[in-house]
Amino acid sequence: MLHFGPSSPPPPPPPPLYISALLKQNRYRQQPAAAVSASAEDRRSAAAFLGRGGRRLLRWTWRPTGEPPNTSGALTKLAPLEAILFDIDGTLSDSDPIHFCAFRELLQEIGFNEGVPITEEFYSANISGAHNDDLARSLFPDMDHEKAMQFMDDKEAMFRKLAPGQLKAVDGLHDLCRWIEGHNLKRAAVTNAPRANAELMLSLLGLTEFFPVLVIGSECDRAKPFPDPYLKALQLIDASPDHTFIFEDSASGIRAGVAAGVTVVGLTTRNPGKALKDAGASLLIKDFQDPKLLSVLEEVKPATENGQA
Repeated sequence: MLHFGPSSPPPPPPPPLYISALLKQNRYRQQPAAAVSASAEDRRSAAAFLGRGGRRLLRWTWRPTGEPPNTSGALTKLAPLEAILFDIDGTLSDSDPIHFCAFRELLQEIGFNEGVPITEEFYSANISGAHNDDLARSLFPDMDHEKAMQFMDDKEAMFRKLAPGQLKAVDGLHDLCRWIEGHNLKRAAVTNAPRANAELMLSLLGLTEFFPVLVIGSECDRAKPFPDPYLKALQLIDASPDHTFIFEDSASGIRAGVAAGVTVVGLTTRNPGKALKDAGASLLIKDFQDPKLLSVLEEVKPATENGQA
């Protein structure tokens, strides 16, 4: 038995063929969908464009009709597990209350919503999980974009000021990390947060060394809810989506993972479970001590532990 812890506008649904790797080519970069149909010549061209490991990545992301990446049995089919990818905000830590406070205070200062403070419901529905560039446009459609982005920068600075005294790991996180290390699993952190925020949060959680790879959405061609950040993480750690799953807490992040052809586990840290399920999560858990997660890990764990058979 496995034991740890004290208790045991987004892209539309992918068409029949998943060729997410082609998004790295200019002619597909403007496509609204996260995956497109393409010929054998296109597949070879995409693999050549991606270079080393490109053919392998393309082979993983090409799925025929009738094989969606997320089904009820998707998690158990991942065995033997090779890698786990983590979102950061709301996944590694329940950071949304800090972000909410920063947004509420600064938005009220500039007279947003006629000076009426935003509610947690508004935050969850309109802000949580979104990329700052998209938020600047949606929250301030009539404001100069440069000025709107300055607001976002100020909000992130406030978050970094508040985080050291408030940021805490989601229950069971560090026990899970020890289990991952014990089973030699590959891992990466993938986030829409600015790099300064992401690095601060990983440092405060004591996970800087745990993650050999940190992928920032704004440093990719496109941030979540597009698949680019997760595709980049898979390539950097050389992992197959057929033996990888993602931890996410937002509908936006879940859509990104699904579009990348990876199974997603949703954490109901703050966002409604129905929204996470509707976005494509294969399993919902309360935290990293959830018995449902422990059961799945026991089923999909690799055959070796610490390099020993």
